[in-house]
Amino acid sequence: MATPPDGFDFSVRGDSIEIRHHGRVAATLRKAAAQKFLADVERQDPQLVMARVTGNYKRGNERPASRRR
Repeated sequence: MATPPDGFDFSVRGDSIEIRHHGRVAATLRKAAAQKFLADVERQDPQLVMARVTGNYKRGNERPASRRR
């Protein structure tokens, strides 16, 4: 089983939300997307929500580099 995502944090700045991964800005959400994000964070695991929003989320279909040809 894959390890759960970690290293994400976010800050609210006015009407936008800045999501960081290990200190680097990974995404900035504004308006409706920011509101939906806040609602999702309250209901679900915040680390998982931030991983999905930034696209840094394993989907299970990745292959190891040694198997690619």
